[in-house]
Amino acid sequence: MATPDVTAPPDSFDLEVQTLIIGAGACGLVAALAAHEACQDVLLIEADAVPSGSTALSAGLIPAPGTRFQSDADIDDTPDLFAQDIQAKAHGENDDDLVQVMADTAGPVIDWLADTHALPFSLVTDFDYPGHSRRRMHGLPSRSGRELIDALRTRVEALDIPLICDRRATRLFAQGSWLAGAQLTLPDGGTETVGCDRLILACNGFGGNRAMVSEHMAEIDNAVWFGHDGNRGEAVQWGDALGAKTRHLGAYQGHGNVAHPHGILITWATVTEGGVQVNAQGNRFWNEAQGYSEAARAVLAQPDGIAWVIFDARIADIARQFEDFKNAESQGAVFRDETLVGLARKTGLPSDALRNAISDIPTDGRDAFGRQWGTPALSPPFCAVRVTGALFHTQGGLEVDPSTAKVRMTSGGTFDNLYAAGGAACGVSGKGDSGYLSGNGLLAAVTLGFIAGRG
Repeated sequence: MATPDVTAPPDSFDLEVQTLIIGAGACGLVAALAAHEACQDVLLIEADAVPSGSTALSAGLIPAPGTRFQSDADIDDTPDLFAQDIQAKAHGENDDDLVQVMADTAGPVIDWLADTHALPFSLVTDFDYPGHSRRRMHGLPSRSGRELIDALRTRVEALDIPLICDRRATRLFAQGSWLAGAQLTLPDGGTETVGCDRLILACNGFGGNRAMVSEHMAEIDNAVWFGHDGNRGEAVQWGDALGAKTRHLGAYQGHGNVAHPHGILITWATVTEGGVQVNAQGNRFWNEAQGYSEAARAVLAQPDGIAWVIFDARIADIARQFEDFKNAESQGAVFRDETLVGLARKTGLPSDALRNAISDIPTDGRDAFGRQWGTPALSPPFCAVRVTGALFHTQGGLEVDPSTAKVRMTSGGTFDNLYAAGGAACGVSGKGDSGYLSGNGLLAAVTLGFIAGRG
């Protein structure tokens, strides 16, 4: 694909709409629903044959405080508490206003999707995610991003909101701070132009652009790319050409618990509920409680970039609510045995080292790595999955005004009608990988998508 570019508007367009949305992941679909509700004429375009994006590769969980689902579970949570958790995880590196807007918007968006659009959300209530002081993760029954995308697309189609796939935006038309439209490339190589009054970039990050990854986050450029290949960085490249502000381009979501070589995400509940990671020598090597994003670098630093997550049948029962984990079991990625010696034989791990790693876990208090314990001790039968580190999603991007999602210009102020949301915009994960709080990607997608869509 040619590098995305920016040129002056043509004399006329093949088609004109009020709101043009580029990208039909969760962000673009939510933006389309919000724009339609605001009585706008909407066109949603998607480069793939069907909507997918990074959302479909995720667990589809959205953190939100103060929802009716939390109320039903007697969980006392507030946007301010959520905002504090976000900033604590990101070491205070985020824009305070952006954090507060996302925290304030997340709950109403979940309730709106559930009540207005009948998405069957429920709250994850049987385990905690690192950094969240309350249980606030909302997901659909299968706990899969694929189900979330399909549910949102079903609503878009039911409302007759135009969604056209196999159309990749390759050029933006601009005149000063005004975006007049975009040029789309068709599957046969032909092009068509669309004029618009508002342009929303929901086309995700740049994790699939290896040159940009190496430039901005070299420490992770050897990781498995576990995101969507359509994450090519068009939004940032267009932003550079337009004179848009960018921020925190070194921020990303990693994950250190991807089954290898199966390429299946293993839920971090296998760790938070009392599991550990060991390397090929059977030794633990870090404080797993720091989070799954940091785990990517920790695992990749081990011999051959490989580790094993060790847990037990009790934890497997919790993990089985996730479709990905059930897939991992069906594909033979999950080893199981009544004894650690037997598990060591099946995995090829040194049995003495593995036994020591598990026996050294305290029943309470902190271990030698600084991890605080309080979960039940691991007990037979034991389980193990061979894992590696992966890059899931970039978290930096175009800087936006939090209240409108309009893109800010390097010269000051915002563009008149250019909006960015989701992976196209800078999120709230700080400057690197350690600032990523579970669910931050979909948090930015649905909140900024909702704000941009409403206009």
